[in-house]
Amino acid sequence: MTSTNARLVRLAGGLIAGAVVLTGCSGGSDTSDTNAASSASQSAASSASQSAEFNDADVTFAQGMIVHHEGALEMAQMADGRAQDPRVLDLADRIEAAQDPEIQTMTGWLEDWGQPTSADESGGMDMDGGMGGMNMDMSGLEAATGAEFDRMWLEMMTEHHRGAVDMAKTEIADGQNADAIALAEQIVESQSAEIDEMQTMLTELGG
Repeated sequence: MTSTNARLVRLAGGLIAGAVVLTGCSGGSDTSDTNAASSASQSAASSASQSAEFNDADVTFAQGMIVHHEGALEMAQMADGRAQDPRVLDLADRIEAAQDPEIQTMTGWLEDWGQPTSADESGGMDMDGGMGGMNMDMSGLEAATGAEFDRMWLEMMTEHHRGAVDMAKTEIADGQNADAIALAEQIVESQSAEIDEMQTMLTELGG
């Protein structure tokens, strides 16, 4: 073999080897990308599946808490024009801002689960939702103004919050849906803090 032919053979061999290496790298990258996409898809499917899972406790919680929140919103709206203490007005505004979106969220869950948004529609029993035993006091609260309203409102909202905390704790113990349990935990934390806040205000107001 001449020196020229030998160089051509070596050059051809190098090109073939380079092509094999490039093919191997490309194949590895494609496999890695495919595995990553598959893993992401499985993770998304798993999250969606967990969000779709629910039991009777989740349904009862959502139905009851919607009614309970609606009662709190009714009381919060009464503060405007009646409350004297600016802290009461501020808390009423915060309650509205927090609980109205939660009502929308829970309504969406029930619709996704194919469940009625009201326990009455399903023939079931709610979790002592709404105003509970405070219905008789609502007319008195509506007629009150100033410091008297502030005291009554704080006392009634404290009891109402305690009911919500109890309902949320039941969901944490018995529920299955991850989103519903997370909301219940949030309710326990936020409304327990508001109960402490209202107790402080009542003490300062001489209630």
